[in-house]
Amino acid sequence: MDSASSGPHAGPRSVVRRRFDLLLREVAKFGAVGGAGLLVNLLVFNLVRHTTDLQVVRASVIATVVSIVFNYVGFRYFTYRDRDKGGRTKELTLFLLFSAVGLVIENGVLYAATYGFGWDSPLQSNIFKFLGIGVATLFRFWSYRTWVFRTLPAREAVASAESFLDEEPEPRRAQARAN
Repeated sequence: MDSASSGPHAGPRSVVRRRFDLLLREVAKFGAVGGAGLLVNLLVFNLVRHTTDLQVVRASVIATVVSIVFNYVGFRYFTYRDRDKGGRTKELTLFLLFSAVGLVIENGVLYAATYGFGWDSPLQSNIFKFLGIGVATLFRFWSYRTWVFRTLPAREAVASAESFLDEEPEPRRAQARAN
Protein backbone atom coordinates (compact mmCIF):
# COMPACT_ATOMS: atom_id res chain seq x y z
CA MET A 1 0.00 0.00 0.00
CA ASP A 2 1.32 3.45 -0.92
CA SER A 3 2.12 5.67 2.08
CA ALA A 4 0.14 8.53 0.52
CA SER A 5 -3.01 6.43 0.12
CA SER A 6 -6.02 6.93 2.29
CA GLY A 7 -7.75 4.28 4.29
CA PRO A 8 -7.74 2.73 7.71
CA HIS A 9 -3.97 2.18 7.60
CA ALA A 10 -3.06 5.62 6.30
CA GLY A 11 -0.01 7.07 8.00
CA PRO A 12 0.32 10.43 9.72
CA ARG A 13 1.87 11.92 6.57
CA SER A 14 -1.24 11.11 4.54
CA VAL A 15 -3.48 12.69 7.20
CA VAL A 16 -1.41 15.88 7.10
CA ARG A 17 -1.44 15.80 3.31
CA ARG A 18 -5.23 15.35 3.25
CA ARG A 19 -5.73 18.27 5.65
CA PHE A 20 -3.38 20.43 3.60
CA ASP A 21 -5.26 19.53 0.40
CA LEU A 22 -8.58 20.43 2.05
CA LEU A 23 -7.20 23.76 3.25
CA LEU A 24 -5.77 24.46 -0.21
CA ARG A 25 -9.17 23.76 -1.80
CA GLU A 26 -10.86 26.00 0.76
CA VAL A 27 -8.41 28.83 0.09
CA ALA A 28 -8.94 28.42 -3.68
CA LYS A 29 -12.74 28.55 -3.32
CA PHE A 30 -12.52 31.47 -0.90
CA GLY A 31 -10.23 33.19 -3.41
CA ALA A 32 -12.60 32.57 -6.32
CA VAL A 33 -15.57 34.04 -4.47
CA GLY A 34 -13.39 36.79 -3.02
CA GLY A 35 -11.96 37.62 -6.46
CA ALA A 36 -15.44 37.95 -7.92
CA GLY A 37 -16.43 40.01 -4.87
CA LEU A 38 -13.37 42.20 -5.40
CA LEU A 39 -14.48 42.91 -8.96
CA VAL A 40 -18.01 43.71 -7.77
CA ASN A 41 -16.58 45.97 -5.05
CA LEU A 42 -14.26 47.89 -7.37
CA LEU A 43 -16.85 48.19 -10.16
CA VAL A 44 -19.53 49.51 -7.82
CA PHE A 45 -17.00 51.82 -6.14
CA ASN A 46 -15.90 53.37 -9.42
CA LEU A 47 -19.45 53.53 -10.77
CA VAL A 48 -20.72 55.32 -7.65
CA ARG A 49 -17.66 57.54 -7.48
CA HIS A 50 -17.95 58.71 -11.07
CA THR A 51 -21.73 58.99 -11.37
CA THR A 52 -22.51 60.71 -8.05
CA ASP A 53 -21.09 63.48 -5.94
CA LEU A 54 -20.58 61.21 -2.93
CA GLN A 55 -17.31 61.44 -1.06
CA VAL A 56 -14.77 58.69 -1.67
CA VAL A 57 -15.27 56.80 1.58
CA ARG A 58 -19.07 56.89 1.31
CA ALA A 59 -18.87 55.50 -2.23
CA SER A 60 -16.53 52.83 -0.90
CA VAL A 61 -18.88 51.86 1.93
CA ILE A 62 -21.74 51.40 -0.57
CA ALA A 63 -19.51 49.23 -2.75
CA THR A 64 -18.38 47.19 0.24
CA VAL A 65 -21.97 46.54 1.35
CA VAL A 66 -22.92 45.35 -2.16
CA SER A 67 -19.90 43.02 -2.23
CA ILE A 68 -20.72 41.69 1.27
CA VAL A 69 -24.14 40.54 0.03
CA PHE A 70 -22.56 39.03 -3.10
CA ASN A 71 -19.89 37.27 -1.02
CA TYR A 72 -22.33 35.79 1.50
CA VAL A 73 -24.19 34.00 -1.28
CA GLY A 74 -20.90 32.77 -2.79
CA PHE A 75 -19.45 31.61 0.50
CA ARG A 76 -22.61 29.89 1.74
CA TYR A 77 -23.45 28.09 -1.50
CA PHE A 78 -19.98 27.49 -2.97
CA THR A 79 -17.01 27.81 -0.61
CA TYR A 80 -18.63 26.52 2.58
CA ARG A 81 -21.60 24.56 1.22
CA ASP A 82 -20.46 21.45 3.09
CA ARG A 83 -20.32 23.22 6.45
CA ASP A 84 -22.91 23.18 9.22
CA LYS A 85 -26.16 24.63 7.90
CA GLY A 86 -27.90 24.76 11.26
CA GLY A 87 -28.49 28.10 12.86
CA ARG A 88 -28.67 30.26 9.75
CA THR A 89 -29.76 33.28 11.82
CA LYS A 90 -26.66 32.98 13.97
CA GLU A 91 -24.51 32.38 10.89
CA LEU A 92 -25.86 35.45 9.12
CA THR A 93 -25.52 37.58 12.25
CA LEU A 94 -21.89 36.56 12.70
CA PHE A 95 -21.21 37.02 8.99
CA LEU A 96 -22.59 40.56 9.12
CA LEU A 97 -20.68 41.33 12.33
CA PHE A 98 -17.33 40.18 10.93
CA SER A 99 -18.11 41.78 7.57
CA ALA A 100 -18.74 45.07 9.37
CA VAL A 101 -15.33 44.78 11.03
CA GLY A 102 -13.83 44.05 7.59
CA LEU A 103 -15.70 47.08 6.22
CA VAL A 104 -14.10 49.28 8.89
CA ILE A 105 -10.63 47.86 8.16
CA GLU A 106 -11.05 48.21 4.40
CA ASN A 107 -12.46 51.72 4.49
CA GLY A 108 -10.18 52.79 7.33
CA VAL A 109 -7.21 52.33 5.02
CA LEU A 110 -8.94 54.40 2.33
CA TYR A 111 -9.97 57.03 4.89
CA ALA A 112 -6.41 57.36 6.20
CA ALA A 113 -5.00 57.72 2.69
CA THR A 114 -7.67 60.20 1.58
CA TYR A 115 -8.06 62.40 4.63
CA GLY A 116 -4.81 61.74 6.44
CA PHE A 117 -2.45 62.08 3.50
CA GLY A 118 -4.61 63.84 0.89
CA TRP A 119 -4.22 61.04 -1.65
CA ASP A 120 -7.53 61.44 -3.48
CA SER A 121 -6.92 60.97 -7.20
CA PRO A 122 -8.95 58.17 -8.82
CA LEU A 123 -5.79 56.05 -9.15
CA GLN A 124 -4.75 56.62 -5.54
CA SER A 125 -8.28 55.90 -4.31
CA ASN A 126 -8.34 52.60 -6.19
CA ILE A 127 -4.89 51.62 -4.94
CA PHE A 128 -5.83 52.25 -1.30
CA LYS A 129 -9.26 50.68 -1.75
CA PHE A 130 -7.51 47.58 -3.11
CA LEU A 131 -4.96 47.62 -0.27
CA GLY A 132 -7.76 47.95 2.30
CA ILE A 133 -9.60 45.03 0.74
CA GLY A 134 -6.41 42.94 0.97
CA VAL A 135 -5.91 43.64 4.67
CA ALA A 136 -9.60 43.07 5.43
CA THR A 137 -9.57 39.81 3.43
CA LEU A 138 -7.02 38.26 5.79
CA PHE A 139 -9.28 39.08 8.74
CA ARG A 140 -12.40 37.87 6.93
CA PHE A 141 -10.86 34.53 5.91
CA TRP A 142 -9.85 33.80 9.49
CA SER A 143 -13.12 34.94 11.05
CA TYR A 144 -15.48 33.33 8.52
CA ARG A 145 -13.85 29.91 8.69
CA THR A 146 -13.41 30.07 12.48
CA TRP A 147 -16.72 31.54 13.60
CA VAL A 148 -19.25 31.80 10.78
CA PHE A 149 -19.04 28.74 8.53
CA ARG A 150 -18.06 26.20 11.15
CA THR A 151 -17.21 22.62 10.37
CA LEU A 152 -19.69 19.97 11.32
CA PRO A 153 -19.12 18.49 14.78
CA ALA A 154 -17.06 15.29 14.57
CA ARG A 155 -19.91 12.94 15.45
CA GLU A 156 -22.11 14.36 12.68
CA ALA A 157 -19.25 14.06 10.17
CA VAL A 158 -18.64 10.44 11.23
CA ALA A 159 -22.36 9.61 10.99
CA SER A 160 -22.47 11.17 7.53
CA ALA A 161 -19.43 9.16 6.42
CA GLU A 162 -20.83 5.95 7.91
CA SER A 163 -24.15 6.42 6.14
CA PHE A 164 -22.21 6.84 2.88
CA LEU A 165 -20.28 3.64 3.56
CA ASP A 166 -23.46 1.73 4.42
CA GLU A 167 -24.82 2.42 0.94
CA GLU A 168 -23.29 -0.32 -1.18
CA PRO A 169 -23.10 0.22 -4.93
CA GLU A 170 -25.42 -2.02 -6.99
CA PRO A 171 -22.65 -4.30 -8.41
CA ARG A 172 -21.49 -5.25 -4.89
CA ARG A 173 -25.04 -6.15 -3.83
CA ALA A 174 -25.51 -8.29 -6.92
CA GLN A 175 -22.18 -9.99 -6.30
CA ALA A 176 -23.05 -10.61 -2.63
CA ARG A 177 -26.39 -12.15 -3.63
CA ALA A 178 -24.64 -14.41 -6.18
CA ASN A 179 -22.30 -15.81 -3.51
